[in-house]
Amino acid sequence: QVRLVESGGGLVQAGGSLRLSCAAAGLTLSTYYMGWFRRAPGKGREFVAGISRSSGDTAYADSVKGRFTISRDNAKNTVYLQMNSLKPEDTAVYYCAVTTLYIRRQANEYNYWGQGTQVTVSS
Repeated sequence: QVRLVESGGGLVQAGGSLRLSCAAAGLTLSTYYMGWFRRAPGKGREFVAGISRSSGDTAYADSVKGRFTISRDNAKNTVYLQMNSLKPEDTAVYYCAVTTLYIRRQANEYNYWGQGTQVTVSS
């Protein structure tokens, strides 16, 4: 059974940092491309960042470029999202997901999803 479990969310003041983790079970993470998405209250699921299987390529939403960094440790079957200089508009539930397709920005192209972790940024 495939499971993706996010952790590391919480409440932080604007300008602060958080590091999200996504631990995978039931699959070999190195064979998948990974993505982070988020859903803010009243909005749809938004692509945040993606990473290739070997970490050679990454992609970011314009809204987070320069502030967030996606990385992965295939030996630990884990993907990370380092979030710096957080803003109130980054408040959302953050999800990790896997896809067999090269870094995709559309949620419907991902195969498995985690349950999400809440990130709240206060002003």
